[in-house]
Amino acid sequence: MAFTIAVAGKGGVGKTTVAGLIVRALVERGDAPVLAIDADPNTNFHQVLGLNVEQTIGDLREETLRKIKELPPGVTKDQYLEYGLQECLVESNGIDLLAMGRGEGPFCYCAVNHVLRRYIDILSKNYKYVVLDNEAGLEHLSRRTTQDVDVLLVISDATPVALQAAARINRLADELQLCIHKRFLVLNHVSDGVRSERVMDRIAQVGLSLVGEIPKDETLLRLSLEGQPLSELPPTSPAKLAVKEILEKVERSLPQPLPDTERGGAGERSQKGGP
Repeated sequence: MAFTIAVAGKGGVGKTTVAGLIVRALVERGDAPVLAIDADPNTNFHQVLGLNVEQTIGDLREETLRKIKELPPGVTKDQYLEYGLQECLVESNGIDLLAMGRGEGPFCYCAVNHVLRRYIDILSKNYKYVVLDNEAGLEHLSRRTTQDVDVLLVISDATPVALQAAARINRLADELQLCIHKRFLVLNHVSDGVRSERVMDRIAQVGLSLVGEIPKDETLLRLSLEGQPLSELPPTSPAKLAVKEILEKVERSLPQPLPDTERGGAGERSQKGGP
């Protein structure tokens, strides 16, 4: 099964950018193709990856529920969804992407969501790594879309609000007993002098091991403002180097090597292990 890395955090802390940097790090070290999943209804993971999305899983779900009575004879709902899922998959050089897209509307979604989750699970087995960019906040945890993952990285900056949100995400993961093998805190947008005693106390109160810090990166900021993909970052980018180090540190904290039959974290309850 795929080794799954999920990224969560408050809106505005750079969650999607960090997820994109993880994907780029995996591709550049030779672990392509990587399956990137955009679980945020405000779909923008594709932009940092330099990809185009024409149809999301949410679009497919709505279309299926509208047309379910008009399917051709012999075509089941499951077959229609399986074919549609392949159409939603954006394939590129080293990175494949699925965008979850819009939230749920007035229909009954239970059966359709069950089929889609099953096919996404089957699809993910074709990849060595899956990187899941969750929506901001806590909703993805309460709906249990973040589970059966190897590593959850909770992204925060040094502000009290962002660190409080990281602590709530950590507590909710405990309350829901999600199948997450390890959880870590990543501090983003770090400037010199950020490690004041007060900030370090707030970080400690989150309840997660701090696995790494990503410095402010002027080149990364410029690319973001210009709408350019992360592939344009130079090899010397401070943010790029920091994420590469974080990824290596996270993987060193886990049992090595992980047999394919043990990957994916299934059956493992959340652990807040140190690096």
